[in-house]
Amino acid sequence: MPGKTGWGWWWARLPLCLLLSLYGPWVPSSLGKPKSHPHMNSIRIDGDITLGGLFPVHGRGAEGKACGELKKEKGIHRLEAMLFALDRINNDPDLLPNVTLGARILDTCSRDTHALEQSLTFVQALIEKDGTEVRCGSGGPPIITKPERVVGVIGASGSSVSIMVANILRLFKIPQISYASTAPDLSDNSRYDFFSRVVPSDTYQAQAMVDIVRALKWNYVSTLASEGSYGESGVEAFIQKSREDGGVCIAQSVKIPREPKPGEFDKIIRRLLETSNARAVIIFANEDDIRRVLEAARKANQTGHFFWMGSDSWGSKSAPVLHLEEVAEGAVTILPKRMSVRGFDRYFSSRTLDNNRRNIWFAEFWEDNFHCKLSRHALKKGSHVKKCTNRERIGQDSAYEQEGKVQFVIDAVYAMGHALHAMHRDLCPGRVGLCPRMDPVDGTQLLKYIRNVNFSGIAGNPVTFNENGDAPGRYDIYQYQLRNGSAEYKVIGSWTDHLHLRIERMHWPGSGQQLPRSICSLPCQPGERKKTVKGIPCCWHCEPCTGYQYQVDRYTCKTCPYDMRPTENRTGCRPIPIIKLEWDSPWAVLPLFLAVVGIAATLFVVVTFVRYNDTPIVKASGRELSYVLLAGIFLCYATTFLMIAEPDLGTCSLRRIFLGLGMSISYAALLTKTNRIYRIFEQGKRSVSAPRFISPASQLAITFSLISLQLLGICVWFVVDPSHSVVDFQDQRTLDPRFARGVLKCDISDLSLICLLGYSMLLMVTCTVYAIKTRGVPETFNEAKPIGFTMYTTCIVWLAFIPIFFGTSQSADKLYIQTTTLTVSVSLSASVSLGMLYMPKVYIILFHPEQNVPKRKRSLKAVVTAATMSNKFTQKGSFRPNGEAKSELCENLETP
Repeated sequence: MPGKTGWGWWWARLPLCLLLSLYGPWVPSSLGKPKSHPHMNSIRIDGDITLGGLFPVHGRGAEGKACGELKKEKGIHRLEAMLFALDRINNDPDLLPNVTLGARILDTCSRDTHALEQSLTFVQALIEKDGTEVRCGSGGPPIITKPERVVGVIGASGSSVSIMVANILRLFKIPQISYASTAPDLSDNSRYDFFSRVVPSDTYQAQAMVDIVRALKWNYVSTLASEGSYGESGVEAFIQKSREDGGVCIAQSVKIPREPKPGEFDKIIRRLLETSNARAVIIFANEDDIRRVLEAARKANQTGHFFWMGSDSWGSKSAPVLHLEEVAEGAVTILPKRMSVRGFDRYFSSRTLDNNRRNIWFAEFWEDNFHCKLSRHALKKGSHVKKCTNRERIGQDSAYEQEGKVQFVIDAVYAMGHALHAMHRDLCPGRVGLCPRMDPVDGTQLLKYIRNVNFSGIAGNPVTFNENGDAPGRYDIYQYQLRNGSAEYKVIGSWTDHLHLRIERMHWPGSGQQLPRSICSLPCQPGERKKTVKGIPCCWHCEPCTGYQYQVDRYTCKTCPYDMRPTENRTGCRPIPIIKLEWDSPWAVLPLFLAVVGIAATLFVVVTFVRYNDTPIVKASGRELSYVLLAGIFLCYATTFLMIAEPDLGTCSLRRIFLGLGMSISYAALLTKTNRIYRIFEQGKRSVSAPRFISPASQLAITFSLISLQLLGICVWFVVDPSHSVVDFQDQRTLDPRFARGVLKCDISDLSLICLLGYSMLLMVTCTVYAIKTRGVPETFNEAKPIGFTMYTTCIVWLAFIPIFFGTSQSADKLYIQTTTLTVSVSLSASVSLGMLYMPKVYIILFHPEQNVPKRKRSLKAVVTAATMSNKFTQKGSFRPNGEAKSELCENLETP
């Protein structure tokens, strides 16, 4: 053979030659029998060009046996599909005219190691045989007949089998086209360069399954894979795609051993139940393992708990779910897009034992399909198995449904046929039959033609291959449904680059059309943030946003701005309500009442004094200072209205001015009065001359000097800190944001208020000190005692004010309590002064006018002397009735 001799070629094939030597006793058994049709575990059909075929006619054997039970659908249907395709091509005058395709079909027994042994048949013809050591008895040269040369292989079914076989075939440059192997590993063109497939890679299938999981709103699933290339690669592709797309987490990834031990599947179910929230199970497994998983789930009484999603190995097959319908109900499966081939149905239904002798396993299929025995010796006494009559018919005397991969088997054979046809057209133009350039067929050239085929398959779908030998991804999506006691696979969607899923056609056990859940954690409620479990992004704990926090996104809580609070569901912020002391508030009733009554009383006194301005009582009280004092009292009452009015620039400015000014005017006048009395009587103790600055003008000057200090301080305050209103959101920022309020108030802090009233307090204390010093002056001579009582009472009022005002600074009702306390205290101070100093005078003026008469005047010296002397005796004015000494003193002091 040209190009296949030499040391390099032998060294490349040395491992295979060693392997072949192990099967030396078996290999020669097929030699020298080119016309013999039945072979052990193989079918041979003669032709000009021979194609190999690998099919799982039998299942995996147990207890050391290579092969197990017959697979009617996955094995016989697919095998017959290849024979059907060969017949069509050989009978087609336009495809490979005058060239007959033959076949050598082997049984892989669903085991990769057994498939490897069987596939060695395909490379026998490519091994050079050295006949130099062979001697014939006649002395002539030995005759060694080579087996038929296989130019291409159709198969295998399982990905692990295809991988094992592909590693052998690539050494001999034999192209291979699979009809069912979908493992992503086979897309590696550097390792499996002679491998192609008419089914899409599991990479597409994995993407389709991820899209289905996302469409069903599942985010927490488990995976289950049969050990081997198909299962492990499929699950790996699914996990990779789920990571790339995000939103799907893998709870557990369980592997089914190649040789499972007893109880292994029960253990698998228990492990899946460890993450019970992951009710969806993604299965990449062969149909035997699928069936045993379903049996274990039923045994564990978990019918309806799991929602299965099967790959194309499950597809729409009835074998995995036979007698396990309730456990499999709701299963979503995927299968490369296909159509039932009616021509094959007619072909297969017409097969009998007489017209299908080329299929050496057809007799076994016949017995299994019709539950009969062909040999009388196989019948056991007492058994209910009948003898086959050969009059049974497929589809009439037994159930029949075309296996899902039949279309792809036919397409694979046709792909090989079209490639050979194109190769023959190019290499043997105008030649009938094969030409020397195609004898033998060059595998490398044939591979190029295979990769370039583009034809319409048996079902009308285009058959093409990409640079890696993969077919485009086109899938039908099924759901296994039970309706009225009957089970069926119902098409619910398709996938071609993107998903088309008709969820309304889906039906779930126990919940009808309602989508079941397969999630790790329930969605968080509004106002709750997700705290993801480390390493599992689909699992989280829901933590409520607390305090003044609101939910920014699924994972973050953020504090609202200082002037806002969270909404009821904490998905946003809303303004904090702003409050102020209203006129109709219960807290304003008492201050307003006291202010109105006080203003009325003050005006009444002023009117009375003005009317009786020249009477002795009015004169004796010091008219000028009395009017100043009454003005201060009026301002104290009027301040209440400013404190309750809505804070704004004007109101806050007036509060600064008049809150302390009214009290300063009042106490400045009282201090001037007490100071004058004190100085008069202190001077009288030393001499009979009058002290300085005791005239009315001097008294007014002193009073306004004291008041001007208050005004000066207010002016400085305005310059340093202009007045304005503010909304204080801290005063009533409660722990529960529902009760938070913003307080509209003037920018007068507690410290500023102390400074504002501090000067008035100083005047009040000083006045009280002078009142104490003049307490010994006889009451018939002056107003010292009423002033003293006034100041004592005022001090008590303000001593009570301080703890109440500052002790409620943390109260929720601080605005109301402090405003009420301040206004009431100011009003009470004014009321004490008004009541004790002026009401007795008004009473005498109005009700005892006989006491309001002028007295005989004496000199100031005589009056002071009399008053001083009277202080040395205990008599109480018996010498001068009606307070004659007092009136004389005041009248003399008023005279300029």
